[in-house]
Amino acid sequence: MTSKNHRIFLSPPDVRGTESKMVEEAIASNWVAPIGPDLDAFEDELAEQCGREHVVCLTSGTAAIHLALLALGIGPGDRVAVATFTFAASANPVVYVGAEPFFIDSESTSWNISPELLEAAIDQSQSEGKPIKALVAVDLYGQCADYQAIEAICDRYGVMLIDDAAEALGSHAFGRPAASFGHVGIYSFNGNKIITTSGGGALATDDPTIAARVRSLATQAREPVAHYEHREIGYNYRLSNVLAAFGRAQLATLGERLARRQEINERYKSEFADLPVSFMPIPAWSEPNHWLTTIVLDDSRVSVDNVRVALEELGIESRPLWKPLHLQPCFEGAGHLVDGTSERLFAGGLCLPSGSGLRDVDQDRVVAAVRQQLLAGS
Repeated sequence: MTSKNHRIFLSPPDVRGTESKMVEEAIASNWVAPIGPDLDAFEDELAEQCGREHVVCLTSGTAAIHLALLALGIGPGDRVAVATFTFAASANPVVYVGAEPFFIDSESTSWNISPELLEAAIDQSQSEGKPIKALVAVDLYGQCADYQAIEAICDRYGVMLIDDAAEALGSHAFGRPAASFGHVGIYSFNGNKIITTSGGGALATDDPTIAARVRSLATQAREPVAHYEHREIGYNYRLSNVLAAFGRAQLATLGERLARRQEINERYKSEFADLPVSFMPIPAWSEPNHWLTTIVLDDSRVSVDNVRVALEELGIESRPLWKPLHLQPCFEGAGHLVDGTSERLFAGGLCLPSGSGLRDVDQDRVVAAVRQQLLAGS
C-alpha cells in the first residue's frame, strides 16, 4: 500500500531493530524458559524506572491486578472501589477473586477517579456495613490520578491502594513516576502500549512480602521442596525471558517514544485550535506520557460516531473513549457513585492515532480528515 491509502492504526507496536538482536541473544543463550537473565534485568530496569524496590514481570497487566488483590488479602465478600472510566481489565480481577467492584466517577481536572466521590463512596459503604477494602485507581490515557488526595483518603480510611498504571509508563505526578503510588503499582506491555513485550505486564511494590507472594502465585504456588508440592492454587503468570529481552530493547528507547508522542499531541492541539474540540486537561502536578491523544467534540451538531466511521472509511483507526464500567452489561447491578462526568466524555470523545511510530505524512492524513468532518458538521 502507498502512504496515501495504507491503514493508520491507533497505537501499533513501534519496533526499531534492536529487539531482534536482544531476542536472538536470549535464544542463543538457551534461556528460552520462563526465567532467565533478561527477565531479572528487565525487572531491575523497571524498578529503577518507577522508583520501587521490587518488580515482578507477568503475562499481562490484568494478571498483575489479579495477583495484587490476592497478595493484599482481597477475597469473597470484600468491596473494591474501581475507577469507572477505564478498560474492563481494571475491574475484571476484582470478580476473579470473588470480591465486589464498586465504580466511582471521574473528576474533570484529569478525567481520573474523583477523590471527592471516592471519599463519599467510602463513607456510604461503611454506613451500609460493607466497607471498601481496596481501591484500583487508574492512570487514564497515560495521565496519573490525583494521588496526593487519593493516598491521603486511603490512609485515613485504611483502604489498600493499587495504582493501575497500565497506560502510564513514563508518566509522573507530583514529581513521582507512575506505578510508584500505593501499596502496589502495575504496568501493561500489551501491543498498543508505550513499550511492548508482545503481551505482558508487571507488578511493582516496596513491600518484600507482597513481591515474594506474587512471585510464588505467578509460578503455580510451588513449595520450596524437591518434589512438586502445592498448598494453594497458583497461576502460570510469569513473563518469559525471551519476551523480557524484547521489552528491554523497547525500554531502552523510552525517552524517544515519550518525546514523539508529545510531539504528536502538541501538533493535534495546534492543528485543531480553531475547531470546537477540547483535549484531556493536564493539571499543574501532572506530566503525562501522552499515550493516546483524545479529543472531545464540543459541538453538539457533530456526531462523534459519524466522525469515527468517516475516518474508518479513509483507513484511519480511531476509537471512542472508554465506555464507563457502570454501564457495561457484565457489571449490571454493581454499586456505583457517579455524577455524569464519564458518561459525558464517552458520549463525545474520540481517541486519535498516537503511536510513536506515526509518520508526519500519516498525521497529515488524520488532521485533514478530522478537520473535514468537523468543519462539515458545524
